[in-house]
Amino acid sequence: MNSLTFLAEIPWPMVGAGVLVVIALILVYILISFFNVWLKAYLAGAPVSIFTLVAMKLRSVDYKLVTDARITASKAGIEISTDEIEAHYLAEGNIIHTVQALIAADKAAIALDWTRACAIDLATKGTGKSVVEAVRTSINPKVIDCPDPNAGRRSIDGVAKDGIQVKARARVTVRSNLDRYVGSALEETIIARVGEGIVTTIGSADTYKTVLESPDSISKVVLQRGLDVGTAFEILSIDIADVDVGENIGAKLQVAQAEANKNMAQAQAEIRRAAAVALEQEMKAKVQEMQAKLVEAQSKVPMAIADALREGNLGVMDYYRLNNIQADTKMRETISKDDEDTPEIPGQS
Repeated sequence: MNSLTFLAEIPWPMVGAGVLVVIALILVYILISFFNVWLKAYLAGAPVSIFTLVAMKLRSVDYKLVTDARITASKAGIEISTDEIEAHYLAEGNIIHTVQALIAADKAAIALDWTRACAIDLATKGTGKSVVEAVRTSINPKVIDCPDPNAGRRSIDGVAKDGIQVKARARVTVRSNLDRYVGSALEETIIARVGEGIVTTIGSADTYKTVLESPDSISKVVLQRGLDVGTAFEILSIDIADVDVGENIGAKLQVAQAEANKNMAQAQAEIRRAAAVALEQEMKAKVQEMQAKLVEAQSKVPMAIADALREGNLGVMDYYRLNNIQADTKMRETISKDDEDTPEIPGQS
């Protein structure tokens, strides 16, 4: 009964009025927050409902940016739904650049739909490029320097068959191919391929004079190789901007080879010298060994004489005669050495 009494005492008209006031405040907030955007879109001929704006706000979407992109496209005569723009925004794409690229392609009569434009925008994200640049390059071809000046190289160097170095710089005119822009190689690949073609063409020349006489032969050969296959560009022309003569690489290589041959010959001579020194030392060791054997044999002579005297095979007079013979022999050797050492006096015979 107490509960029923309490419910009966509640001023329901006042509660209802309070709820209506809260609803009215919410509606006023919505009108204040979204009315300007809704009115701008409506007056521009690209209406967006209030409920759609509220839903985008709840999904953390920049509804003002989406509405501006839709208005821009609508004013250019391109109809893009709000859902498509919002989906590209949620994919972290640049919706303003994508709409601008679509408008530029439409004005230039280039076939480009919203889906492909979104794909190109997402593909160029983080590369320093944009979908607007891709479309503009498709309309107005751009020139790529080869080699890239920002890479720190001033020329592409090749060596002709006569050993003379040739330095060349090229300028490549390209146009974007929107049909294969997504998933294809960009400018770096074009520069690398053109550089490779220039080096190959110079290397196949019989002499550097041929390259200097007709630099256009380089561009013709390189252009015929189809270097734009698998890239996001179509090569229109390759022009040789500068050709210079570099160093005589062949002569440097010959000098280096001669130096290497000299070092090798010196090494082999050193090996032979070391072998000769080793052989000399070995011979000296053998002489010492023979001298040791001679001394050993000479030490046995007195013992043999003593044995002969003891056994009666040698008499005392024989022993003295042997000593006299040895003394005479030593005297003759000494005299002969003195004669060899005495210098010859001129005028004496």
